[in-house]
Amino acid sequence: MSTKRALLAGAALAGSLLAGVAVAPAATASTAGTTTTATALQQAQTFSKHFFGPYYSGFGRGEDFGHRSYFKGYWTKEGGRYWFYGDLFDRDRDRSYSYVWFKWHDRFGSHTKVFKTLGHGDIDRFGGFKGSSGFDDFKVRVCEGTDKFDDCGRWGDAF
Repeated sequence: MSTKRALLAGAALAGSLLAGVAVAPAATASTAGTTTTATALQQAQTFSKHFFGPYYSGFGRGEDFGHRSYFKGYWTKEGGRYWFYGDLFDRDRDRSYSYVWFKWHDRFGSHTKVFKTLGHGDIDRFGGFKGSSGFDDFKVRVCEGTDKFDDCGRWGDAF
């Protein structure tokens, strides 16, 4: 009877060892997955979004607030550079363009850039300004009309 018990105990021990060997790669993969997830989370936190707006165009030709163009967006800092994203909306559909102005300052002076749309404009990854170049100011203004200077709203700080 003791031989049967010894054989049975040996078989149980061998089975548990085999089960342990089979589980070990899964445990290692699970740990690697956790590390990868933690790294991705740190990167996501590094590139957090800083929202600004909405900024509206001025009133013109009897328009009400519901017909004004507007812009809203966000900025990120990636690798020491500032990137800007956003959406420009023309809500009155009067066949006049909507414009969004960007004005910024760095050690080289003041600069402006204008985007326009009829309807909806998506501004994707504009900028790339280096913080080390003295980039310290960023403003936004929205205009609407036949010219980029028509019915402009006030300059708003986005940064």
